[in-house]
Amino acid sequence: MNEMLFNGASLPVLRLLGKGKGGYAYLVERDGQRYVLKQIHHEPCEYYNFGDKLQSELNDYQRLLDMGIPIPKIIDVDREGERILKAYIDGPTIMQLLKDGQDVARYLPAVRQMAEKAEAHGKNIDYFPTNFVAAGNGLWYIDYECNDYMYEWSFEVWGIKYWSHTPTLKEWLRQNEI
Repeated sequence: MNEMLFNGASLPVLRLLGKGKGGYAYLVERDGQRYVLKQIHHEPCEYYNFGDKLQSELNDYQRLLDMGIPIPKIIDVDREGERILKAYIDGPTIMQLLKDGQDVARYLPAVRQMAEKAEAHGKNIDYFPTNFVAAGNGLWYIDYECNDYMYEWSFEVWGIKYWSHTPTLKEWLRQNEI
């Protein structure tokens, strides 16, 4: 795939960044700048029910802004194509750092602060390490997913299992051949 249409304009696709429960993320270029184009997909997910995925993303984006969690800004929306153009945060994901054998302990205070903000609003975010980018001296939550708070899905119970070289992370890496 060399190009994608976004509101009628053709955007060069530089590469696939990743795939999640709700869509595919591509690094694209527009007017000499790099952005992430998220293409909503409708592939089944046995443990998750989205409803209107595009509207859900937009609603969660606003919730995260209201919580003060650092996220990439939405630049534009293509409702017909079910696509979102958002700012590109250039840096490695926490997963990439872990894969490279790096210690991510310095990012734990930032993710815990995000978790506290989310919990204070009755929400959880998706703490999986592919959803966080280390850029500059900060940490960004690059997904927009947030759900009603449940203790078993909190960072300290679920997320932390993937933020270190635990058997849980090693098994996930093995199963996904990363």
